[in-house]
Amino acid sequence: MLNIAIIIGSTRPGRHGKAVADWAYDIAKRREDARFEIVDIADYNLPLLDEPMGAASGQYTKPHTIAWSEKIKSFDGYVFLAPEYNHAISGALKNAIDYLYYEWNNKAAGIVGYGGGGVRAAENLRLIAGELMLAVVRAQVGLTFHGDFENYTVFKPAPHQEGVLNTMLDQVIAWSGALKTLRE
Repeated sequence: MLNIAIIIGSTRPGRHGKAVADWAYDIAKRREDARFEIVDIADYNLPLLDEPMGAASGQYTKPHTIAWSEKIKSFDGYVFLAPEYNHAISGALKNAIDYLYYEWNNKAAGIVGYGGGGVRAAENLRLIAGELMLAVVRAQVGLTFHGDFENYTVFKPAPHQEGVLNTMLDQVIAWSGALKTLRE
């Protein structure tokens, strides 16, 4: 059975990421083709990158990095919940990604962008993922404050978003299974 992380990509107080994660997890856990777990980067208290060696060295010295590494390498694939901040992913998500290298390699990822639709955050994340040999699937979810949040604050996704999420999960699971052979 494949293990897929749903990664909350914001640490900001008042963030919408937890509501989006709960929605995605509630849909994902109905599936029988993978196990899903919500991973909140806020739980790891990652300071601005503070390892003395680059991530590609794999020589981690800080307890928070070691814990983050162990968690991320335990998954076969990922669903990134990427808020759009200034036409890119959040600094917190970029920082969390940059802590590691090999843990991301030869795995699949899907993106749920949110905010102004999260499209630019998704494109930014696709560029980063390419360098990490992290294969981002084509289907992605784009949640807008206008269409998927009541009064721009309460998360109430449009009905069609569940189908979009399931299509993306289909692709993440298929690619995660295929890429597993490269890691073994």
